[in-house]
Amino acid sequence: MKISRISLILLFFASYVDAAQPLPKSSACPSGYSTSGSYCKPTKNARFAVEKHGGCPAGYSPSGGFCLAGRSARLAVVKSGSCPAGWITSGNYCLGKP
Repeated sequence: MKISRISLILLFFASYVDAAQPLPKSSACPSGYSTSGSYCKPTKNARFAVEKHGGCPAGYSPSGGFCLAGRSARLAVVKSGSCPAGWITSGNYCLGKP
């Protein structure tokens, strides 16, 4: 079975929906993050976040220029074209499987 490059990338990121990652600092850091150089660095209790593009996707709340995942949020990625099979559209984002 051949797995596409995008599928591998999405599978990789799916494991991070519960783990906060450093974010390029494009505006004020979201709640639970602190500035570290050109990045927003997650603190111990930080939630997963994505850069805000319009409104936040379902299950996320705005915080600065970012959207923070709620407890039952799906993985969100910024939408570029159509969403992958099995994913749903939520504003300017694609949301992974629950």
